[in-house]
Amino acid sequence: MKFIHTSDWHIGRQFHNVSLLEDQRHVLDQLIEHIKNECVDAVVIAGDIYDRSVPPAAAVELLDDVLNKICMDLGVPVLIIPGNHDGAERLRFGSRQLRKAGLHIIGELTQITEPVIISGAGFDVSFYGIPYNDPETVRNHFSVDVFTHDEAHRFIVEQINSVKSDETLRVLISHCFIDGGDESDSERPLSIGGADRINYEPFVDFDYVALGHLHSPQHKGKSHIRYSGSILKYSFSEQRQNKGVTLVEMDSTGIKSTTHLPLMPLRDMRIVEGELNIILEQGKVDPNNEDYLLVRLTDRHAILDPMGKLRQVYPNVLHLEKPGMLEMSDHQASRDKLKCGEFEMFRDFFEQVHGKGMSPEQDEAIKKTIAEIITFEGGVA
Repeated sequence: MKFIHTSDWHIGRQFHNVSLLEDQRHVLDQLIEHIKNECVDAVVIAGDIYDRSVPPAAAVELLDDVLNKICMDLGVPVLIIPGNHDGAERLRFGSRQLRKAGLHIIGELTQITEPVIISGAGFDVSFYGIPYNDPETVRNHFSVDVFTHDEAHRFIVEQINSVKSDETLRVLISHCFIDGGDESDSERPLSIGGADRINYEPFVDFDYVALGHLHSPQHKGKSHIRYSGSILKYSFSEQRQNKGVTLVEMDSTGIKSTTHLPLMPLRDMRIVEGELNIILEQGKVDPNNEDYLLVRLTDRHAILDPMGKLRQVYPNVLHLEKPGMLEMSDHQASRDKLKCGEFEMFRDFFEQVHGKGMSPEQDEAIKKTIAEIITFEGGVA
């Protein structure tokens, strides 16, 4: 049998005040095509379906549309757990009724020992879900002394193992941070001071572990303990990550293969670095000039309205950095400015505004005007 493992959709996310809903719809349409082409038996979403606990109406509408296509049009069951960004109570609304349509939302701790059983190719696979919860919630729900994420996770896995059957293969779905995983800037910390880290060892005995939270596709500890990664790049630190979903194939003895299925973004997210004039020329012929950009200018001189100029060729510049300007200390910059005469300063200003230098006639006119001003201020006139 085959199933797709995905996570961290973050539907409704805004990046630098730009809505990514259109970009999310674009890649989720590709996910539906992968489901069709691979003839999968199930889809697993390991948390952070929404970007916040109270999602905007447009985000809810998009999720409803996607799930309807998968469950109703394609007849493929979907298994969901809430992540730390989701509001579990809202996400699991109507879950008992939706189960009849093939949508399984595992949103309560009371459900952790109740597997969703998917049949395929003559054998069954039991899917167990752990909805995201902090140690305090686990401690209060079960009346046990757990104080860290690792302790809470170990306790929950022990409860699942207590009901395991040797007759079926087992897949665990969890939203957590395994110690040593590769982080991205867009991930919200589960806790401060490293207390959110957990050990991979309790997961080893499962046939596959479908993880969410870390946005880079990766495996930790063992090859079958995997993060699918997010469906889009949600920070510039992720510019080199290859986004997609994981196709998992199993036979009656266990996991057979895992395959990364790519998702191609409507607009990529990348960093462009260099001098302004070079970047402007590059943008005129760049076939991907609609990408979301962080631009790092290496120019060491002041530039008038660099963002406005950049957006003429790269309309989706979202952030601008000027490391070249920071290379000189404030003291050095002040000294250099004092060395410049009025004429040199005006000539530089003119070039920044008009994009070209002054003509000889303009040079003479400005020199004459500056001389007259200096003479007047000196009381000679």
